[in-house]
Formats: sequence, structure tokens, C-alpha cells
Amino acid sequence: VLCLVLRFTSRGCSSDVLADLPLSMESFIKVVQRIEGRGLGPSPLTVVRSLRGVAYEGDAFVEHFLGDPDPFPSGENEAPMWDPTLSEFIHLMVRHRIVGQAREEGVVLGSDGTTVALGSLLLGIEAGLVAGAGESVSGLYSLTIARNLGLSFLHSQDSQILGPDGCWDNVTFPRVFTLSGPPSLATDALVNGGMDGVLLGKYLSTHPLHALQLSTVLRDYYGLHPGGPPEGPHLISFQRRDNFRRLVNGSVLQELVLGSLATLQRLGEAEDTGQAAALEDVVKGGVQKFVHRYLECPVIIPRCQWGARPYRGSPTQLSLPLAFMYIHHTHTPRQPCLSFRQCTADMRAMQRFHQDVRRWDDIGYSFVAGSDGYIYEGRGWQWRGAHTRGHNTRGYGIAFVGDYTATLPARRSLELVRESLASCGVMAGWLTGNFTWHGHRQLVNTSCPGGALYLEIEKSGYLPG
Repeated sequence: VLCLVLRFTSRGCSSDVLADLPLSMESFIKVVQRIEGRGLGPSPLTVVRSLRGVAYEGDAFVEHFLGDPDPFPSGENEAPMWDPTLSEFIHLMVRHRIVGQAREEGVVLGSDGTTVALGSLLLGIEAGLVAGAGESVSGLYSLTIARNLGLSFLHSQDSQILGPDGCWDNVTFPRVFTLSGPPSLATDALVNGGMDGVLLGKYLSTHPLHALQLSTVLRDYYGLHPGGPPEGPHLISFQRRDNFRRLVNGSVLQELVLGSLATLQRLGEAEDTGQAAALEDVVKGGVQKFVHRYLECPVIIPRCQWGARPYRGSPTQLSLPLAFMYIHHTHTPRQPCLSFRQCTADMRAMQRFHQDVRRWDDIGYSFVAGSDGYIYEGRGWQWRGAHTRGHNTRGYGIAFVGDYTATLPARRSLELVRESLASCGVMAGWLTGNFTWHGHRQLVNTSCPGGALYLEIEKSGYLPG
């Protein structure tokens, strides 16, 4: 099926074969590799500009910062930049739009389970490459994320000024991405692509590629290369929220959004209402929601993304806020899950065990922490779990994948639960501000959450004495 690897010939791939390619980051990187292999090999900046010509053709705001791309890019000797048979697939991958009320195009599934809008990513990369080549470009944040946020704050309904996320029809072979609710102008995929564009743009502005290919940088950043990320262990997609938070805070982001809206007004792309104070209030409120949703809260992989079965019967709604969080280890699976593929398989296995063997209605835990850098949704914030007998209505059950009798979970997993998930729950009103942590063994006759994990979290002040 992957003709990008197996069936590229001088005649290219048939449109039927291209129609069957998955909309994944790996597929996109293979397209970039194919473009890089044309002629004598175009530069990374030429590759990105050619793709920008497809994604943002005639976009005055983008051209204000980056200039007018060649709408018909060519390589050496005026050869086409890519095989004509690739054009339809490239359009589908990089040109963002919402079809109807729910289908989002111009997005791809990353190997970490998150969805990324490629257009926003490419704008950041181009801005970084231009700066790295010694040219001046001031629009990195405006191009990647600030414009989308500003327009969404102004034009989206107040109840949905950010997001939503969504789910793919098949995470193994993704083709259709369906949003989980009414779309804003800053969906999760656009925000992910924007943050990635900022991070890679910053990196490339100070690390010129020289002989390095764009496909290599993308493969490293998205965890698809054995050589590791381009700048140590931290410049990698699952760390995007932490890394973006290190670059900007709420007040800085507010100024960036206001500046982008002012540029849009000067270009005639947005109406100037003449009410600066009211506009500032709208943007300030929107940025506060952005900071909470994307910088203070962790990524929570939704049930549909890990392939959850339906709940059996009718779930019982909790009386919120709750006052406790109960820490578990799964014991089985015994090994930590280190990738989206492995963690989703473990989630499905635990749900099957809980439903088919224990005869529970669903997976018992409220949330599950993998060692891949993400939290997985079990029964979630609103529904009663089956994790801590006699206490399921009073608190949330949080499980770490693995057996932690003698070893500890990944440090990042501990921090995600203790710092991000907990504070997110408090700020959203799911948890009381003075909630209490308990290890499973403090309430039930069990060794859970394992001796090593229990001692670690007790020692660190995670649990009460």
C-alpha cells in the first residue's frame, strides 16, 4: 500500500493507491522524502515553500510575513517539485478545513497519538528556516498560533472558543478525523501544529540545517527515528506543552494575539471595531482559557483514540467536586507502556479483563498514566469508577501502567499525575482545592500501588502520612 516506499517509478503511483495511504505523520514525512529526492535535491526552505503554496495560496496574512511563494514550485531544470500523482494527497494533508460540522482535514495522526495540523507546523518551520538563513522574520508566533487564537476568540461561540479534539476512524490506518463537538477556529490539531511550528521554528532559526534534511528533523521530533530528537531528549512532540510553556506565559501570549489581530486589521482581513478595551478583555479571557486547557492541563487521550468498547449499561454520575485521588498500579500489565501503540493495547486489554472476567461495566480506573508522556481516559471526571472498593463515589482512581513493587514509573508520569492532572482537576471544579491523595493500600487490603511506588510518593509528600 505504501507506494511512497515501494512503488514510486518514473510514472508515479496510481490515484487509487494514493487514495489508500494513511493520513499519518509518517506518510507525510515519506512525501517530504520523495520531494527531497527530486533532481539534485531542493533545499529544506524550497520544500517548505512549495508546500506552503498549497496550504495557504493567496493568504495575505501569511504573505505579509513570508512573501509570495511560487505557486508552481519546480526543482532543477524546471522539473516539477513533486509527482503530479501526489498533488491530491498533498492537498488533503496540508490544506486545513472543516467539512460539514465535524470532519477536519489538513491534519495527520502522529505516532504519539496526537493529531497535528500540518499547515501551522509548516509556517513555523519556514519562518525558522528564513531566520536561520540570516533573513529577518518577526511573525513566528503570529503565523503558527496567535492568528488562529485571535480569530477564534472573536468569532467562535463562547462555549467553544478552543478545540475540540476528535477521533480517527482507525488509529492503525487513519483516513478520517471527526471532531468531538462543534468546531472553533482553533481546534486541538491547529493548536498542536502551532506549538510544534513554534518549537521547530525556534530550533531551526539557530541551528541551520546545512546538509541535514527536513524529513530527518521531522522524523526525530515526532519520534520516528532511532537517532533521537534533534536537540537532546526534550525537543520531541510529546513534550510540546512543557516546551511551549517555557517560551511564553499568558501575558506574552495575550500581546502576541492582539498584535496578530492588529495586523489582520491593517491588511483588511479583520474588522476594526474601534473598541480596543473590549477587544483586550475578549483576548485576555480567551488566553486564560488557552493557558488552562493547553499549558496547565495534561493531554488526555480520549477513549475513542485507544479503541474503548462501549460502557455496559448506564454510567453513574458523580456528585462533584470530589475530595480524594486514589493511586494504583495495574500490576497486569506488569511492564510500563512506552509508546502510544503499546499503551492503547494495554488499555484495551485492561478493559477486556475488567468487563469480561470481573464483569464490571467498563475499565475500572478514572484515568491511566502511561510512560509515553500521556494520560489515558478511563471513566473520566464525571462518572463513578470501580477502582477502590467502598470509596468509588468519593474519589478518582488513577493507575500507573506497570508493576511497581520494586521499581518506579517514569518520572514524567509521576509529575503528570501529581502536578498537571491534579491541578487541572481542581481548576476545572472536578476536585476540591484541599483534596487528599491516598494509596490504594491505605483503604483496601492490598499491596497496590506496589511497595516502591508507595514509598516514593509517601516520601515526596504525594500522600498523607
